[in-house]
Amino acid sequence: MKRWLKIALGTVAVLGVAGYASKDYVFLHLPGWLAPHVADNRPVKWQAGPATAAVPIDKRPPNIVLIVADDLGYNDISFNGGGVAGGLLKTPNIDALGHDGVTFADGYAGNATCAPSRAALMTGRYPTRFGYEFTPADTHPPAWFPSSLIRTDVTFARNIASFKTDWEHKTIFDEDAARLPATTADKGVPASEITIGELLRGRGYHTVHLGKWHLGEGKGMRPEEQGFDESLGFMIGGQMYLPENSPDVENSKQDFDPIDKFLWANLPFSVQYNGGERFRPAKYMTDYLTDQAVATIGANRNRPFFLYLAYNAPHTPLQASKADYDALPQIADHRTRVYAAMIRALDRGVGRVMAALKAQGLDQNTLIIFTSDNGGAHYIGLPDINRPYRGWKATFFEGGVKVPFFMRWPAKIKPGTRIDGPVSHFDIFSTASDVAGAAEPKDRAIDGVDLMPFIEGMKTGAPHNTLFWRSGPYRVVRDGDWKLQLLDLPRVALLYDMKADPTERRDVAALHADVVARLTGLIAQHDRESAKPAWPSLIRSPIAIDRPLGTKPRPGETYIYWSN
Repeated sequence: MKRWLKIALGTVAVLGVAGYASKDYVFLHLPGWLAPHVADNRPVKWQAGPATAAVPIDKRPPNIVLIVADDLGYNDISFNGGGVAGGLLKTPNIDALGHDGVTFADGYAGNATCAPSRAALMTGRYPTRFGYEFTPADTHPPAWFPSSLIRTDVTFARNIASFKTDWEHKTIFDEDAARLPATTADKGVPASEITIGELLRGRGYHTVHLGKWHLGEGKGMRPEEQGFDESLGFMIGGQMYLPENSPDVENSKQDFDPIDKFLWANLPFSVQYNGGERFRPAKYMTDYLTDQAVATIGANRNRPFFLYLAYNAPHTPLQASKADYDALPQIADHRTRVYAAMIRALDRGVGRVMAALKAQGLDQNTLIIFTSDNGGAHYIGLPDINRPYRGWKATFFEGGVKVPFFMRWPAKIKPGTRIDGPVSHFDIFSTASDVAGAAEPKDRAIDGVDLMPFIEGMKTGAPHNTLFWRSGPYRVVRDGDWKLQLLDLPRVALLYDMKADPTERRDVAALHADVVARLTGLIAQHDRESAKPAWPSLIRSPIAIDRPLGTKPRPGETYIYWSN
C-alpha cells in the first residue's frame, strides 16, 4: 500500500496533495478538499442569566474578563513606548487598561510559545509539572480519511526541517520521535488538572471561552470539559481571519517562512460552539470574537461571569480587514501595514469590551486582565516588535517572554499603579481565584500568587524571586536580578545582570562562575520537580536572537535551538 502511494504521489499532486514518503510512513500535505467540513454561519444563542440581578453588582464577587492576545510584541502597543511601525499606529484602548489600572513592569509569559504558556495561565502551574512542554500540532486528518497514512504533526515538522535556508545552522528533525505513536488524545492539558474555569464555576460564575484554546481536544481536554459552561472558538492552533480570496481581506504571505506556507495551505476559517459542527464566522475573526464577547456580557449582566477572550490576533497568517488596512495609508510597507491593521482591530475589540461593560453598569466591579501569550514572532520578518528587548517568541530572551501585562478593576485598583518585580501568567490563576473567593487546590503545587495584596500595598517586594522556563534541553532561570540561560546548541551558559542590563546585552558568565553554579543547581532542582514530556519534540529549530527571519545571517551571531 505504501509503495503504491509513494508512486502515486506525483499523480495526486494535481489534486492539490503534496507528499513525502519514507520506509515507515507516507506523509501528505492536505489540500482544502481534505479539510473538515465547515457549515455556513449560524447565530450563537448564549445562555442567558436571570432577567434581574439577585444581588447588586457592588455586593457580589467581581466579574472577571481575561483578554489574551496571540504573539503580540512588547513594542506593538503605544503604552510601551513604540506602537506598530514606529508609532504610526496607536493602541489607545489597550493603553487605557494600563493607565486606568496596574501595569506589571516585569510581566512574564509562562513559556515562550502559545500552548505551554496558556497551560500555565489556565492551571496556575508550571506546565512542565504535568508534561505540557511542547506546543502540540494536530495529529490526524479528517475522520473519514485513513489516519494510518497521515500524521499531520509530522508533516508540519518535516516541512519546517526541509525548508531551504542559507544559514549554517539547520533545523534538526527527530526521526525516532516521529515513529513514536501519538494521537490528538495525547496532546493537551489532562483532565486531572484543575483550571481557572473549574474553580470559578465552582463559585457560581458562569464561565465562557471565546477564541483560541490550544490546550487539547482529546477526552476531558476541551474547554467545555475543563470548566467552561460555553465555548466558541477553535481547539488546535489558529484559524484564518477571513477566506484568502475574500473581497474584504488584505493578505501578507511570508515566502521565507515554512510555518506560514503550512498555515495558508491548511488552516480553515471556522469556529465551534461547545464541540458542535464547525461553521463560518460572520465576519473578520477578530471583530467576530469581539461581537460575541459583547453579546456574552449582555447575556450575563445579572450574574457573576468569567469571560476568557483569547484572540488569535496578531498571529499568522497575516490577514487584515480591508477597512483597517485602508485606514493606515501612512504605513508604506505592505507587511507592516497588514500587521498594524490586525492590531488596530485587536485594540478596537478591547475598547468595545470595555464599552459594553460600562453600558451594562458592570465597569466598576469587573476585573479586566490583558496580556499576550508570549512575545512577538521572528518569523513575520519585522525587526522592532519586541524592542528594546532581544529575542523572539520561541526564545527565553526577554523578547520571547516579557509581555504586556495589565489589570484594571476600578473598585479596587488605583489608576496608574505600577508593580516592579517579576510576575507570571500563572499568577492570573491565583489572583482570579482569590478575588472570587475560590479555594485553591491543596493536593498539588500551585506556582501562582495572588497579586492583589501587592497591588493594594498590603505586601511589598517582588511577587516572585525565582522563575523558570524550559523547552527540552533549553532551560532558563531568573533569580533576583540574575538570569541564567543554559543552551546545548551551542553548549553555553549565558548569564545576565537584569538590574544593570535589562535588555540582556552583556553575558557576564565568565565573571561570575559562582552565580552560574548556584543557578544551575536551581534549574536542576526544578527539573526534578517536573514531569517527563507527555509527547515528544519532533524538531529543534535555530533562531537568531538579534534579527528576524527573512534577513541575512550574520557571522558569529547569537542563536538558540528551540525544541518542539
